[in-house]
Amino acid sequence: MGFNWTIIAPEIAVLVTGFVILVSGLFLKKGRNSILTAVSFIGILVALGLTFKSFSLTDVSFQGIVIGDRIAFFFKIIFCLGTLLTIFAASTYVGRELKGLSEFYILVFFATFGMMVMASSTDLITIFLGLEVMSIPLYVLAGIYRKRLRSREASMKYFFLGAFASGFFLYGIALIFGAYGSTNLIEISSRFSFAGGASTFLALAGIALILIGLGFKVAIAPFHMWAPDVYEGAPAPATAFMSAGPKAAGFAALFRIFTVFAPVLNDKFTSILWILCVLTMTWGNVLAISQKNIKRMLAYSSIAHAGYVMIALVVGGKTGFSAAMFYLLVYTIINIGAFAVIILFAGREEKFENISDYAGFGFRYPFAGIALTIFMLALAGIPATAGFVGKYKIFIAALNSGYIWLAVIGVINSLISVWYYIYVVVTMYMKPAEAEHPPAMAFSPTLLVAVLIALILTLQLGIFPESYLKFSDLAGEHVNLITVFQSIFNSM
Repeated sequence: MGFNWTIIAPEIAVLVTGFVILVSGLFLKKGRNSILTAVSFIGILVALGLTFKSFSLTDVSFQGIVIGDRIAFFFKIIFCLGTLLTIFAASTYVGRELKGLSEFYILVFFATFGMMVMASSTDLITIFLGLEVMSIPLYVLAGIYRKRLRSREASMKYFFLGAFASGFFLYGIALIFGAYGSTNLIEISSRFSFAGGASTFLALAGIALILIGLGFKVAIAPFHMWAPDVYEGAPAPATAFMSAGPKAAGFAALFRIFTVFAPVLNDKFTSILWILCVLTMTWGNVLAISQKNIKRMLAYSSIAHAGYVMIALVVGGKTGFSAAMFYLLVYTIINIGAFAVIILFAGREEKFENISDYAGFGFRYPFAGIALTIFMLALAGIPATAGFVGKYKIFIAALNSGYIWLAVIGVINSLISVWYYIYVVVTMYMKPAEAEHPPAMAFSPTLLVAVLIALILTLQLGIFPESYLKFSDLAGEHVNLITVFQSIFNSM
């Protein structure tokens, strides 16, 4: 088991791009933002290309702490796609509001590197390091709009609660090490048959603490309290970025860990996951109805969508894993697309964030209005959109695995969500504008590209999803791959 650098080629590309932007930002003066955007675009395309090239690889390297399988590479595709859309959506905003601050791009790439580390790690310590490398840039991104008080407030809230959650995660790792004498998932999976009752108790306690730590990152109720304030206070491009990729990274780690520990998880623990799943879906959807600020509404929507992915976590196995991966891909595209339109309309200093500000928006700006309408319908799970296919795959997985009531509650919650998503559309087309002179749209060519890419993918995955579903199913086949490497690891 040597050092297979091909496995981590996408991570290297992302990290190198981040350092190139860091150095370039020191010397660039004229055309600074355009050059940094171009460098970012090229860097993430290279990482995406390397990810596709490595999709068929299957290996464990670097002394058993890095795995190269289809699951890792599928999540890396999600991260790269989310970063690409964020770069397009944020380019003009960064130049206008943040004065071409290169730190925005640097933080985005370092956070993406942390996500990739989390998705491809087979060691709990390495997952923790990836979690922190991802989280610290996100804390800074939330407060990067320094002249806005609520942005700084959001950053502080996110930082303190995030640090507290990281403590839970680290203590969970300590308990699992105490139970099995290792933090490597491959080695742990080979020691279940030799562990006694005390070890199982310690392992369950450790997994519970890890669930709390990662539950904070993916905004599972009741560990979601940070999300509404941070989503509202952070700059819209930063909110778009942290609403998609980090959520996928958190679930990637959760699925890795829970799949390995499946032999020690009893029915009571599954029942706890079941309750958290229902609580997350219901709490997010019910509270989203009363929100007046569209970013807060999407924050509670994000909590509800975490609940839908939790259904796949309860189901587990190949079926649950492939459904979750496809859903996270879909959610990343739709959510960043929706935030791109919000950036488009919010204007300078994001003065227009209330849903009521969108009155008459659909007729004044037809393309943006149609795009936001499709994104809202997709988030609601309306047929012919990617959101419908994603929810359908998760609900069918639950039904086929015997979780009938969980699927029913998920469908009911999805119907509840239609109310607040359709309300945005109704406001755009059926309510008169309050201002006689409506605000000018913050036009941006790169922003329109982000909206167009997200719009095309939302419709394509909704109407012609076969190839994407097959892609996620192929990745799901590697759900138990870690246990295959037990003999290799033990012979080291």
